[in-house]
Formats: sequence, C-alpha cells, structure tokens
Amino acid sequence: MASRDIRDVLKIRGITEEEIISAAMELYFPHPGVETRERAEAVFRREMNLALSDPNLALLIYAALLLESEGERRNLPNLKPSDYENDLTCLIADEVIGLSIAKYVGGYKGLFDYVRYDKAKPGILSRLGPFLDDALAGLIGGVSANMYTRAAPDQGSGN
Repeated sequence: MASRDIRDVLKIRGITEEEIISAAMELYFPHPGVETRERAEAVFRREMNLALSDPNLALLIYAALLLESEGERRNLPNLKPSDYENDLTCLIADEVIGLSIAKYVGGYKGLFDYVRYDKAKPGILSRLGPFLDDALAGLIGGVSANMYTRAAPDQGSGN
C-alpha cells in the first residue's frame, strides 16, 4: 500500500473531493441512471474513487501539482513567469496533461467532457492555476463520461 494517496496530496494543496464533485455537478444533466443530482453525485464519487486508485493517474495529477508549484515559484524552464501567470495560448503542456488524463480515464468520451469543463471552469477550476485546472478538468471530464456511460446499467443496484 502506498504511504500517500493523491487525494491527501490534493487536500494539502487545499483541493477537496467535495470541491471536485461540486465542480462536476455544475455541468451535470439528467441521464438514464443519473436522473437526479443525488444519484449523479453518488455515481460520480464511485467512478472518481475508482479512477484515483490508479497509480498512473495519480502520477499525472501529481506532475500537474509539481508543475503548478514550480510555476508559482517562477521556476519553470523556458517559460516566462508572465506566460505562466497569464496562461497564454503558447502554454499547451497544461492542455496536454488535461487531455491525457481525460482520455486515460474516459476514452474519447472523456475528451469531449474535458473540453466542456475546461471551457466553463466551474467551481474550483476557476481558482486554480493553468496546470491544476486542466488536470482536474481532465479528471472530471473522464470520470463524468464514465458516470454517464456506466450509470444506466446500475439503475436497479442501488450503487
């Protein structure tokens, strides 16, 4: 068992699971299996816990955390601090991380949901720096896609 969990690392950074779920639910829409917000939150939480148990996903999110920390310290190589602070269009490494996470978690459907969350920046996403907002938008997008895809068969199970 790993001594640290990515959820704990995010929490130290001031990012809670509840804030991630809240951001996800801002763009929620009823769908078979997740007809209510309460059901959607439960399925999203289950899918997020499953995704976050994957060490590869944890490491991608951790990489975004490290890049964010270095950016805040104005210590990213080959990038002007002002380019980091303004999240200029020339900075695409953050998008690559978000897209990678979304596709890893939710396949092509995850990519489409990532774009919705990346553009809207609901909840906590609006307060994060360029690497973390995209990494968590990727997480939410991938998990959201799985929620909508896998919820319908679960309707009668109570999960």
